[in-house]
Amino acid sequence: MKELFNNYVQNLETYIMFQIKQRVAELKSELEAKGRAPIMLSMGAPVQPPPQFVIDKLKESFSIPQINTYSSPKGESFFLEAVAKRMKNRFGVDLDPSSEIFSLIGSKEGLANFARALCNPSDDPKTKDIILIPDPGYATYKEMVKVSGGLAYPVELSSDNNYMPDFYSVWDELAQKGYDQRRVKALIINYPSNPLGVVCNIEYLKKVVDFCREKRICLISDAAYCDMYFDASNLPHSVLEVEGAKDVAVEFYSFSKPYAMTGWRLGWVCGNAQAVKAFGKLKSTIDTGLFKAVQYAGAQVLNSVQGDEYISSACESFKIKQMILVDGLRTLGWDIPDCKVPSATFYLWLPIPNRYNSSKQFTDDLLEKSGVVAVPGNAFGDSGEGWFRISAVAEDDKLREVIERMKADGFYF
Repeated sequence: MKELFNNYVQNLETYIMFQIKQRVAELKSELEAKGRAPIMLSMGAPVQPPPQFVIDKLKESFSIPQINTYSSPKGESFFLEAVAKRMKNRFGVDLDPSSEIFSLIGSKEGLANFARALCNPSDDPKTKDIILIPDPGYATYKEMVKVSGGLAYPVELSSDNNYMPDFYSVWDELAQKGYDQRRVKALIINYPSNPLGVVCNIEYLKKVVDFCREKRICLISDAAYCDMYFDASNLPHSVLEVEGAKDVAVEFYSFSKPYAMTGWRLGWVCGNAQAVKAFGKLKSTIDTGLFKAVQYAGAQVLNSVQGDEYISSACESFKIKQMILVDGLRTLGWDIPDCKVPSATFYLWLPIPNRYNSSKQFTDDLLEKSGVVAVPGNAFGDSGEGWFRISAVAEDDKLREVIERMKADGFYF
């Protein structure tokens, strides 16, 4: 049967987190037998429960008449209006719920379908539509574009460009490498960044918006981590705060990270009305909308005092977890100056020890000897080779145990 499936699917890589999960399952008994039961620092998923408020609102929704019936793919009006209010309260951005917002079954689904809506499928590398993606970047970006029949062109993020690349240089580089600039459909930005944890300033977002307006391409902002920050006086920005951004930009949001609602699968895309409408045409042929009960609960928590208090408390908790790992890794020889400690997300992006030849060799060794589950840097793009990512999501005592295991098992930098 395999040969019946299209080339895009046949050439897909299994999502790195599923590869890791399978390997952990294979080793679990062996690791437990030697006192090294797996500690998962791989998946970017909070382990604490969601706000009790949103759980109560979900229960409350079950008594609402017709809550069990089909929803609109676009989203129920109460959900769209709550999103518009949240964007105004959080970022000062005005959005029309009827034309500039669309519900998502989580932002991952939304990003994948948006790429499908943009790209004309082609097997010829020279005629593929192009989407620029960050490298290192969310491991699924490349595969999302691939399965859409497009070409994901990596844009390096490094300390040399302060993790904020100059897209005019990238544009020139494309031509020098023989790519047709006219086939560039969009670029994806992700601040705060997975896996780097870096943020960008509003001045940079203005530059990116100006670039996309000049080149007449779509700007896709993945803002999944905007409400995971450690400096309340310097909050991450929405690209839609930039004047003229709605001419070219759409932005994706998720309930998964700020509210620990990973399994609920709820999010939204907002921005340019024409882009939202075109995306909606595709979505309406694929699904019939989110369970209205989940939309109700999400709408209630978005602008609630309880929701904001939960975000604040979660950020404080993740900061503690981050510093448990940072302080511990410093004792093992990692040079992590204060200025390099991420000010957002729950990720740490770190170099592998010099004695290892590859990121995968290091993370495999760390798993097999110590039961500590991390992600090799090259899973996030070629620029990630020589690095690894850990997620500070486990319980505090487990994070301390990670450091003790690494020390006992000789994992010094």
